Amino acid sequence: MTDHIVVLGAGYAGLGAAKRAARRLRRANARVTLVNASDRFVERIRLHQLAAGQRLPDLPLAGLLEDTGIELVVARVIGIDPEARTVRLNAPPYDLSYDVLVYALGSAADLDCVPGVREHAYTLAAVDEAVRLRAHLIDSGEVTVVGGGLTGIEAATEFACTNPGLRVSLVSAGLIGEGLSVRARRHLHRAFSRMGIAVREHTPVAKVGTDGLLLEDGDELRTETVAWAAGFRVPHLAATAGLATDRHGRMLVDRSLRSVSHPEVFGIGDAAAADRSGRPTRMACQTGLPMGLYGGEAVADLLTGRKPRHARFRYVWQNISLGRHDGVTQFTRSDDSPVDAVLTGRASAAFKESIARGTVWVMRHPGPYRPLPQ
Repeated sequence: MTDHIVVLGAGYAGLGAAKRAARRLRRANARVTLVNASDRFVERIRLHQLAAGQRLPDLPLAGLLEDTGIELVVARVIGIDPEARTVRLNAPPYDLSYDVLVYALGSAADLDCVPGVREHAYTLAAVDEAVRLRAHLIDSGEVTVVGGGLTGIEAATEFACTNPGLRVSLVSAGLIGEGLSVRARRHLHRAFSRMGIAVREHTPVAKVGTDGLLLEDGDELRTETVAWAAGFRVPHLAATAGLATDRHGRMLVDRSLRSVSHPEVFGIGDAAAADRSGRPTRMACQTGLPMGLYGGEAVADLLTGRKPRHARFRYVWQNISLGRHDGVTQFTRSDDSPVDAVLTGRASAAFKESIARGTVWVMRHPGPYRPLPQ
């Protein structure tokens, strides 16, 4: 009997898991099917560049899967039945049965966290969203980016560097770059000042309207374009299917990344709450890729009679691009808390670019799992 592994999602985690499992099980009686809504691999960490008007490499999944034996199914997942061990799709073959399921559906922009975001804001969490924002910015003289995390910082600085005539503002409910050291935040603000980016911290948004933002303190901030980077959500499919999830809908997994309620299901990437000393992993490709490689190893171990090893994650840095020629690399302790050491300027930008290119290389050549620096 052939074991069938179905991997849902071909992002950093899902693609890495599928390729690693297929490689380990090449000589075993097993087959791997990868389900993804698009036939392209998306470098999500570069979507702010796409929105700013830059071209990104075209990465067809067929090319990345060549000679792996993995079957690619281009369809959207619309349901999971863990009792029958089937997945429902919106396109042929419509139903897939599995022996082992890898849930790697990632995250998307949270369009309902604040009234008006869905109707009036542009987001950066998917290719079509970034392309839509890029087209709008061609005829816009002003953009306000909402969100002081890494996505918001990188988007605002990329817009300012790529389009010097564009007026750019960055609004955050808290500190911009919260979790970074004082030295790193100081460099951020010097970069904002140099690029002419207007910054507002501790400014929660109550509503997005047709002509700008209504702030929680009652003030109005008029702007032509709102780019929303203030929150992400995971698909509801795991919770709807009855798999154990946390209050955000992220699948609860054990130390081997197996569902705590359904051991034939593995959860990896943004859509999984992998517990690290009482807190979930950070939503980022920096954790998604190692989780994917480990997940592929764990699936292969399970199907070859071995006990899956515990996943181990440690953080070493956070890389933030500030346009193409500046950046901040914040070095961290293993628990992701910042230390005083930072790398800035062109050296940081070059380092971030090498990491991004290296990630694609790993997608092409996923070797044996090792705990990777974050």
